[in-house]
Amino acid sequence: MKNEIMSSVYIMGGLRTPIGSYKGQFKYIRPEQLGARVLNTLHETYGEVEEIICGNAVGTGGNIGRLTALYSTYGSTVPAYTVDMQCASAGSAIIQGYRGIRSGMVKTVIAGGVESSSLQPLRMYANEDERKGSYMVAQFSPTENDALAMLKGAERTAQKYKVTKEELDYWSLRSHRLAVKAQQEGILKPYILDMGSQYKDESIKPRLQQKVLDRMKPILGEGTLTTAGNACYTHDGAAFVVLSDRPGPFRIVSALQYGGDPLYSPEGALQATEHLLKQTGLTMAALDAIEWNEAFAVIDVLFARSYGQWEEQYNQLGGALAYGHPFGCSGAIILLHTMAALAYRQGRYGVCAIAGAGGMGTAILIERMM
Repeated sequence: MKNEIMSSVYIMGGLRTPIGSYKGQFKYIRPEQLGARVLNTLHETYGEVEEIICGNAVGTGGNIGRLTALYSTYGSTVPAYTVDMQCASAGSAIIQGYRGIRSGMVKTVIAGGVESSSLQPLRMYANEDERKGSYMVAQFSPTENDALAMLKGAERTAQKYKVTKEELDYWSLRSHRLAVKAQQEGILKPYILDMGSQYKDESIKPRLQQKVLDRMKPILGEGTLTTAGNACYTHDGAAFVVLSDRPGPFRIVSALQYGGDPLYSPEGALQATEHLLKQTGLTMAALDAIEWNEAFAVIDVLFARSYGQWEEQYNQLGGALAYGHPFGCSGAIILLHTMAALAYRQGRYGVCAIAGAGGMGTAILIERMM
């Protein structure tokens, strides 16, 4: 049997909604309806697709990706399914689309995610389940079942690497400063769905200063480092990209998913990136844009400790500490931001990586076609 030639995978384009704060501008809009608005515009711009793959972490379940597609103009004839890799859900959805096209099984796919922290449901364990009672945060590790698991994982990671509050605050301030600059220059405008002047990226703080961060108390008690200033809030939004075997403005060079220690989940972006670089033979020196989802500033510190000399290429437009983190679609958001940063810098290669609850991570390497 002859070896099949693997198809190249291109990113034709993509869009995200503005990002809404918890109980903010999108508090009454269901995530599938937010996602459908993005899909409608992509449908109008890029035409038909063979498959829709949708990440989601805290929705109501029941294949919310299919429901999103049914609310859109794509209708019932396009199959759609949902990926739950928590914060890395949209990254994983994009990788599933990449694999499908690469293998030749499909030619054009939409992948991304939807999320509404504002409408996150309260769930109930079955009476026979030893865990009992209601919950909003799922269990991510056999050794830990805690609503504060992600915060504790960030704190655990900060303590492991002997991080200081000064380091964390530096990255928080940088994130907002760069996001404000990007907003003023309109760098992300081509990638944000116009939903009217009343909607915007709601969490960016133009006047954030050190003295504000100094007043924030540690969330986990005295002697800890994690505050509301160096951990991102929860958010609402939707983001999708169109993948195709036809040439487009960006190409996915390689992508992977990574599994690590669930008690130190912020390490996922670093670990996935390191494995991707090893797999491709590239180094940080080859990258013009590097996007890591900064759910916590400790993720930025991990970058600085490992690759500090490449800070200029890192989260150039600001990160999730400023924009926010709508869990299930953040992987698609940072891919769009990587595309925007490459176009802005007229660069060639960019990587985006995200850590997820349970010690997961995804990393995607893209090339801007000159």
